[in-house]
Amino acid sequence: MKSRQQIKQHARRTLNKNFSQQKKTYVVDTSVIINKFLPKLMHKGLKGKIIIPNAVMAELENQANKGFETGFIGLEEVAKLHRLKSNSNIVVFFEGIRPQEMHIKYAKSGEIDALIREIAIKNKASMITADLVQAKTAQAYGLEVIFLRPKPEEKEKKTFFSFFKKRR
Repeated sequence: MKSRQQIKQHARRTLNKNFSQQKKTYVVDTSVIINKFLPKLMHKGLKGKIIIPNAVMAELENQANKGFETGFIGLEEVAKLHRLKSNSNIVVFFEGIRPQEMHIKYAKSGEIDALIREIAIKNKASMITADLVQAKTAQAYGLEVIFLRPKPEEKEKKTFFSFFKKRR
């Protein structure tokens, strides 16, 4: 039986991490924004139309309202896009509905991700994501996918002496 890690490694093999230098339409999800990938892609020559689903904005706003750093990081990244777009070949649009109660209730089952994919399908856009499940699902729907693997979170290294530190 394969481990969870082996399954994920196998799933990543068929995903593309490169993009074309031609102007295209892209739909981004929350993972791309909070991992700060868009400015890097723009620096590498990403051109065209970037659609940020209103479901993504609602998710970032919700996280920020709950005091989560990822929400504030995401909102700042979107604000930064407006500053960067004047020096690049991109335009930024917001599209789609904000999640309804049913989407939020079943978010862990993929309802909000489905809203994001619907926008990509409607616009014949490439999906840019750092979420492996979103990438594979979008690929199954026939979407062109650019998968950007997030850096693993750094865990605090435990030393022998750290087990003896006083807890406050």
